[in-house]
Amino acid sequence: MTTSAPSLSSPSTLVGLLWPSRDDARFAALRAIVLMVVGTALLTVSAKVQVPLPFVPMTLQTLVVLMIGATYGWRLGGATVALYLAEGAMGMPVFAGPTAGLGYLMGPTGGFLFGFVAAALVMGFMAERGWDRSLLRVIVMMSIGHAVIFAFGLAQLSVVMPFAKAWTVGAAPFVAATLVKTALAVALMQAAWSVTRRGGKA
Repeated sequence: MTTSAPSLSSPSTLVGLLWPSRDDARFAALRAIVLMVVGTALLTVSAKVQVPLPFVPMTLQTLVVLMIGATYGWRLGGATVALYLAEGAMGMPVFAGPTAGLGYLMGPTGGFLFGFVAAALVMGFMAERGWDRSLLRVIVMMSIGHAVIFAFGLAQLSVVMPFAKAWTVGAAPFVAATLVKTALAVALMQAAWSVTRRGGKA
């Protein structure tokens, strides 16, 4: 006997198509747990691949955040990134910095982490409406995702320093890398959908 449960991921997303949910509460819960664990693990690894800078280290996290949101959908993507922040708030060494805990989230660079959740939600919302399937739209989509992260990050960073300095240390050094990561995210989404279409799943 099975009991129905709503799926956290939309069937119109890549994950929803490649690993469909079932009308079974236990399967849906197990599927969500597995995907969330995989997502938080990828975020942790991407946080450790970094170029150290004076205030905000350059990592691959924004790329992974956007991909999680776009492939998982807004519910599962947002929940996954929120779980990642919860792990860090509990003191687990998952963030880019040498420390973790709630104080790290409340610190000058914590806004970028809160921006991760917002970006995952926005990416998932747009992906579920087909923005991840055409080249032009996915470029716009990924650019918006990065803009959301910077907006949250600069907002919190500017609490402790003038906005001009916040821009200088929290955004300007990352412009070139952000363009590269946006292009990479676009290429990955296009490649994933191309493979999915060839497999007859979309």
